[in-house]
Amino acid sequence: MKFIIKILISTLIIVSTSNANEIKIFDFTEKELSQLNVRKVRGADNNTVYTVGSNENGNFLKAVADNAASGLGKEIKIDLNKTPYINITWKIEKDLPGINENTKKGHDFAARVFAVKKTGATPLSNRAINYVFSSNNEIGFNSPSPYTKKSIDNVLATTKININEWVTVKANVKEDFKKFHNLNVNELDGLAIMSDTDNSKMKAIAYYQNIYFSEN
Repeated sequence: MKFIIKILISTLIIVSTSNANEIKIFDFTEKELSQLNVRKVRGADNNTVYTVGSNENGNFLKAVADNAASGLGKEIKIDLNKTPYINITWKIEKDLPGINENTKKGHDFAARVFAVKKTGATPLSNRAINYVFSSNNEIGFNSPSPYTKKSIDNVLATTKININEWVTVKANVKEDFKKFHNLNVNELDGLAIMSDTDNSKMKAIAYYQNIYFSEN
């Protein structure tokens, strides 16, 4: 998967919230979708198709990746000393069984959220934690991306337990950057969403909802 973390970020967007202890990242509206930076993975045959919808819990983003790979990025400053926890509600309707996700040939995820930290003068120096909804690995499994050790895949949910069910997960991003990259990160620089199947040539369907950072 050649979607390196350098292309995940668009123009700077300042996010405000009525609750200082919770920082909402995405609204999942048509207007927002039109403004997000969409970037196709180099070599992918198709773009992932992203659409918005709503249910009783609010707006959501639907992703359909059919032999496709493209992501949605937003540059945003998050104070990880105040709000270190990322919270994600997501669902996998169609997963990717049988692939080896920590190899180049199988490095696809029905749903993933990248937390990105700029660590140098060029985008290629960025570091990332790639929080994934795995189709084959257990919760807690982690591995460097087979394409770059600067991005770590960390499994927060798995279809081995939850398939076609909404799941809410949480992770301490500040602690994860220290654990996986040995970096003391005070401020996060960007967040991105991607559902991709360009390596396996399969089809995945996923949903994202209510992504925010919190104090605890």
